[in-house]
Amino acid sequence: MSEFNSQQSQISGLRVTVFGGSKPRPNEPEYEQAYQLGKYLGAAGYTVLTGGYIGTMEAVSRGAAESGGHVIGVTCDEIEAWRPVKPNPWVMQENRFPTLNQRLNALIQDCEAAIALPGGIGTLAEIAVMWSQLQTAASAPKPLVLVGLGWQQTLDAFYQGLGDYIADKDRQWVQMAPDVTQAFRQLQVALGSR
Repeated sequence: MSEFNSQQSQISGLRVTVFGGSKPRPNEPEYEQAYQLGKYLGAAGYTVLTGGYIGTMEAVSRGAAESGGHVIGVTCDEIEAWRPVKPNPWVMQENRFPTLNQRLNALIQDCEAAIALPGGIGTLAEIAVMWSQLQTAASAPKPLVLVGLGWQQTLDAFYQGLGDYIADKDRQWVQMAPDVTQAFRQLQVALGSR
């Protein structure tokens, strides 16, 4: 971890949102990768924002909390009405909203950077909304890093099928990383230049 701690005093307090799926469970590779990302972020002094619940949200929260980071769970009434779930035990601060839209907006607006781990419809929506807000300057410029082959294949298919609709200048808002270690390095470089 020492290679990631060198910029700690420079980045302490910056907020990083992590998007990701709710399906991974402890001891599964996706959960462990999310946990490792949380450890990197917490040890480097970032404040970590997640959706606050289960799966990768729990894993990132746990890793960050166990590494000394501050964890904010951004929760909402609509999620809990749809699925009986409560904030995970590693959430230190709960920012609760009535609606899913308010929750999503808080996750995007209340951070200086975001990382998207593998996930489903919700994670895809989070990426798309953030990307659209970056494109239209509805959100301040900030890094958005997508992790893994699945997102790379998704973007490749998107560009191949509908590339005429996506200007080259708008593609710059999304970075790709093969794994959480590389995503963290890219994040440090991007935030270090601010």
